[in-house]
Amino acid sequence: MRRSSEDLGKMRKAGRVVAEMHAAIRAAIRPGVTTAALDRIGRDVIERRGAQSNFLGYGYPPFPGVICASPNDVIVHGVPGPYCLAEGDIISIDCGAIIEGWHGDAAFTVGVGRIHPEAERLIAVTEASLAAGIRAMVPGGRLSDIGSAVQGVVEAAGFSVVRDYTGHGIGTAMHEAPDVPNWGRPGKGRRLGSGQTYAVEPMVCAGGPEAKVLEDQWTVATLDGRLAAHTEHTIAITDHGPEILTLP
Repeated sequence: MRRSSEDLGKMRKAGRVVAEMHAAIRAAIRPGVTTAALDRIGRDVIERRGAQSNFLGYGYPPFPGVICASPNDVIVHGVPGPYCLAEGDIISIDCGAIIEGWHGDAAFTVGVGRIHPEAERLIAVTEASLAAGIRAMVPGGRLSDIGSAVQGVVEAAGFSVVRDYTGHGIGTAMHEAPDVPNWGRPGKGRRLGSGQTYAVEPMVCAGGPEAKVLEDQWTVATLDGRLAAHTEHTIAITDHGPEILTLP
């Protein structure tokens, strides 16, 4: 669906709230901090900006936090709680906000203190794959160009992309059609056009891409127990190129 300039203006407002949540949470990440404490920081930002959370109460069982906090081998949808961050961990934070009925959604992965060089490389490659996917978001392209670009960067580095979860369209709902896979051959699927908005979110594993859902029915972890990283932005395709809406 094509968004008007007014629609995009509202999505930018929601995106700025998400960016503020990211900045506040990122600044608080250190050894000894629980993921529940990070969730409270996210709630404070949402309340201060008069926004709503698009994570809290989502799905079934209703998601209990305003952020997903996914440490180490957790790929996505980690439930914030008593887990206490330790030196050498990595953690992915995914969160969103609603302003005037329009959604923003973004994620990042960061190390806790000093981390293993391979973990640093995993995070860097995941961020590079998102950048490649965003560069493919131009009018006249195809939806699969995004996933092909992501997959190319990830697999060239010797890592793998998760196949069971994807990015998505976004606008007046957090999850709208179509899905945006992180893999595929270029030149397939929906034609990309100016005014379309998508959440692109590479989920990258140091080992195999197989995933499992834990007993809480939300947390998704790597099947082989190796590290995973996740990054995401909400992006609008414009005549002048892709615009990241979830930046300050």
